[in-house]
Amino acid sequence: MPRIADLRRHAIARSLFAPTTLRKAIAQLGFVQADPIRAPAHAQDLILRHRVRGYRAGDLERAYRRLPVEEEFFINYGFLAREHQGLLHPRKPRHRKGSVAWRRMDELLAYVRERGAVHPREAAEHFAHGRASNYWGGDSNITTQLLDHMHFTGLLRVVRRDKGIRVYAAREGDLATAEPPNRQAQADALLQHVVHLYAPVPAATLTQLAAMLRGSAPHLAPALARSLARARERFAHATIEGVPWYWPHGEKPAEAPEAPSTVRLLAPFDPLVWDRRRFEHFWGWAYRFEAYTPLAQRKMGYYALPLLWREQVIGWANARMTEDRLVIEPGYIAGRAPRDRRFGPALDADRERMAAFLQAGS
Repeated sequence: MPRIADLRRHAIARSLFAPTTLRKAIAQLGFVQADPIRAPAHAQDLILRHRVRGYRAGDLERAYRRLPVEEEFFINYGFLAREHQGLLHPRKPRHRKGSVAWRRMDELLAYVRERGAVHPREAAEHFAHGRASNYWGGDSNITTQLLDHMHFTGLLRVVRRDKGIRVYAAREGDLATAEPPNRQAQADALLQHVVHLYAPVPAATLTQLAAMLRGSAPHLAPALARSLARARERFAHATIEGVPWYWPHGEKPAEAPEAPSTVRLLAPFDPLVWDRRRFEHFWGWAYRFEAYTPLAQRKMGYYALPLLWREQVIGWANARMTEDRLVIEPGYIAGRAPRDRRFGPALDADRERMAAFLQAGS
């Protein structure tokens, strides 16, 4: 039976695979979470820099049109390998057929098809639908909300970004009207996909992931519940220190190789640290994302990057640009840096890698 140390080593080895091409890295991950905050780069870029040879901040956005990837609502918003997108559809529109919103979406879809690609500002100026309350409790442009919903239901796709704003086009081979596949097979494949991304996962996290999938594919809720109930049949598993763990069949955590003597500054949403529950099982302390925490209450910093040294996350670092120079400010759970003489050069090496990734002087 594997130990926690084996699971930790296995998680590192399978997630931080040898750097490859952008196309292959996306295929290997299957999903890359996105985030609009740039400190010092977007989360999707910080995730990919460890997994893509020679990666530079913004490469994903620049190469997006040529890649088999879609901006999509998965367990979170991000970039989903296109081969998995159909597993989330067809999603049911929340607006009743024949309603005002439905008629507006029909008009918007015709407008987008006529124009080819549409910026939300352009559509809002053309239709002047006004403003309404949104999901977050504020208010936003109704046209923008409708475009967002049409993207969610598969009527539209994101073709590019214009200064960070999604530009939409009508989807060919409409996902919203596709023939519904076998829902149980669909749900099974979705759960398999998230386990592939985040394994090994504790049972509580597996339940959480299934709930998040129900949010992105509500029509699959009953099938996902059945898939979760059969987790012991569908995944390799073991109970370690009283906690049930799951990972894909065929993987052998006890045989995972040791991590190299390197430092990696990880994104807050990197697959290796995304699950805060697993993080505490593996490393014995609580990492918190504090970008939305009031300044006076922050303990680590606005966008603290977990600091992985060999097989241990020993602290965090804040990275910022000052007059085209990258500044790294580390903090340590133990209150000091490791005494290992290899640590300093390893931290400097990742600082240099990040400076090149940002194309900044170090």
